[in-house]
Amino acid sequence: MGFRFLHLIRPFMAVLPEIAAPERKIPFRQKVLWTAVTLFIFLVCSQVPLYGIMSSDSSDPLYWMRAILASNRGTLMELGITPIVTSGMFMQLLAGANLIEVDYSLKEDRSLFNGAQKLFAVLIAFGQATVSVMNGLYGPPSELGAGICLLLILQLVVAGVIVVLLDELLQKGYGLGSGISLFIATNVCETILWKALSPTTYNVGNGPEFEGALIALFHLLFTRSNKSRALKEAFYRQNLPNVMNLLATILIFGIVIYLQGFRVELPVKSSRFRGQRGTYPIKLFYTSNMPIMLQSALTSNLFMISQMVYNRFPENILVRILGTWSPYQGTNQMIASGGLAYYMSPPHSITEALLDPIHTVVYVTFMLTACALLSKTWIEVSGSSPRDVAKQLKDQNMVMAGHRDASMYKELKRVIPTAAAFGGAVLGAVSVFADLIGAIGSGTGILLCTTIIYQYWEMFVKESIENSGDALAF
Repeated sequence: MGFRFLHLIRPFMAVLPEIAAPERKIPFRQKVLWTAVTLFIFLVCSQVPLYGIMSSDSSDPLYWMRAILASNRGTLMELGITPIVTSGMFMQLLAGANLIEVDYSLKEDRSLFNGAQKLFAVLIAFGQATVSVMNGLYGPPSELGAGICLLLILQLVVAGVIVVLLDELLQKGYGLGSGISLFIATNVCETILWKALSPTTYNVGNGPEFEGALIALFHLLFTRSNKSRALKEAFYRQNLPNVMNLLATILIFGIVIYLQGFRVELPVKSSRFRGQRGTYPIKLFYTSNMPIMLQSALTSNLFMISQMVYNRFPENILVRILGTWSPYQGTNQMIASGGLAYYMSPPHSITEALLDPIHTVVYVTFMLTACALLSKTWIEVSGSSPRDVAKQLKDQNMVMAGHRDASMYKELKRVIPTAAAFGGAVLGAVSVFADLIGAIGSGTGILLCTTIIYQYWEMFVKESIENSGDALAF
């Protein structure tokens, strides 16, 4: 059944675009250049508006998730990385649950599996684009006309294909890391910098104020005669980013970087060469940022579906169980106010959390449980389970000091699933804490951004060491 499913992808392989693998090792400088080019293309697409939009004043179903989905409303990057992440998660879970059989040792299977991920990403992009256009996200379809509606869908699907190819370009070894990680980190960093340094002014009742927290701090100190009141307003103003939000963001960055250093080092030795010893590190964040990324993909899809069906069928009991939506503080933006979507969304402040403790408890429980379970599931489907690690060590003629092959697997089985589940729960807890203290860019966004930047730093260090080694050898 598994191979029959993958064989169904064969007819599409001829039309699916593909980046050819490099024939030689790409030098580090060229990798940096390709990464920069990829990022430039993404940033350009994030600013190019969709042709044919009549209005984008309606509620944005992905408003709270835009930064972590690397999407920008009304542009070619409207869908961001949602299609490729959802497709990858879907295929990995199918393979991990043995619903489809994939032999990664076979080149054809690997090619067909990657092709299936691309195909599903394109189909998901088409589905999301169609739903967005037909639900009036860019204006009433009857007023837009069939031609413009088709053009909008086509633009979004083509943009989705571009994201898939940019991600593949980096993953094939031309650049550093993956496109998904790069785009998320860029979007979150852009949000934080904008909230800190934005020169845009708003009139909130006390005269014009700058949106950027740091610019507002100096502006208020220079223009207000009462300096203590000016400081208080800069640190605690409610309707715009404040200095406390900025400090909370820096605090979360520090906490995540500190936690990155936690690990259990298992002593290993060579079974072939006597005296050759080392350690195998099991990090606290064993599955890195995957739990929070998967959780974000699940909730974003649920929020999008819930809000759109609620707009069409607000009185349907099943729709209301899924989620009810209401305007946020007198704006056009809709937020979850009831149903599953409400309890899966974070409180927007500590005050909200205290006023509705049931919502807070359910949300915290959901985050910790979802991240822990997704983390445990991910090690099984991503080739990092205890059995996979034991096989890797055995293939490298390495054994754990004081353990035979059978007991080595038992020791890994004791440590790895615990580290994965606990690390996932810790990620969820830090995300909740960041949301409650008002960190800029959402707790999930900052977590993803910090872990991705840390991974890139490790990559740069590794590449620098290898390059210096090559230079010495030369």
